[in-house]
Amino acid sequence: MPLTTPGLTVSIDDPQSADVLALLGEHLTDMYATSPAESVHALDPTALAAPGITFWTARDGSGALLGCAALKRLGPTDAELKSMRTATAARGRGVGGAVLAHVLAEAGRRGIRTVHLETGTQDYFAPARRLYERAGFVACPPFADYVLDPHSAFYRLTLPRP
Repeated sequence: MPLTTPGLTVSIDDPQSADVLALLGEHLTDMYATSPAESVHALDPTALAAPGITFWTARDGSGALLGCAALKRLGPTDAELKSMRTATAARGRGVGGAVLAHVLAEAGRRGIRTVHLETGTQDYFAPARRLYERAGFVACPPFADYVLDPHSAFYRLTLPRP
């Protein structure tokens, strides 16, 4: 179910469409520029189209891409937030918060009880960490296949039961 707010629509999309490829390319470039390669856990567009992953984009009224996020199912009631990205020109306009709220609402509707995420510890990632903490995410140990890494911060959020 797409989320539509004034000037913003969040809906399931194809991570391999041309404009999304450009945004994800920018995302991967920034990840490798700010973190050692072994600490980059961003998925490429092909991986984001795999079974068990739902990919959303946020677009304005003209269809311009403003941001994206994905949810990777880890188990029956657990998932991981992946590839949260706001287009540079759209930063500071609430796009990230709207996308995050939509993905979390969808996760709850799908029976997910815990959403995990990994993000960087560098200053570059401070705005993302603040966004997640404002949404109620709390620091946690590494989850799934992650290992302790000084360049990674791990978070989880327990969703309310419907």
